[in-house]
Amino acid sequence: MVSGRGIVGDRYYYGTGTFNKPQLSQSVRETSILPYESLAACNLRLQSNLTYLDLRRNLIIKNFDYEALKEKEFTIGTATFKIVRTCPPCRYLSRLLGEDMMKGLKHLGGYRTQIVQSGRITAGETLYFPKR
Repeated sequence: MVSGRGIVGDRYYYGTGTFNKPQLSQSVRETSILPYESLAACNLRLQSNLTYLDLRRNLIIKNFDYEALKEKEFTIGTATFKIVRTCPPCRYLSRLLGEDMMKGLKHLGGYRTQIVQSGRITAGETLYFPKR
């Protein structure tokens, strides 16, 4: 995780993401989080069998509590994040998947985060609030 860039290897880190355009703030594209429970709700709505990879979010987090985290910094591994906005579904994702993702992910699309402090994370790590 690199502050100001995103996840090494990600399309937005390299500036090749679909929405990498000079007129758009890229700080909202550093990372995206999807609550783990969103996939099951989306599949139920659409009667589909989509996977987490289909939804194109960077981090999948169980029991993600937006209300507890909004306007606060939080840490996963040694990287620190801050939610900057929601990550609503878009028509582009609908075209890629051939599904009505506007319906499937309405109010479930996740969150965009800014990397406040660069660091490393690995699968299975716990999200926590930094001690200050």
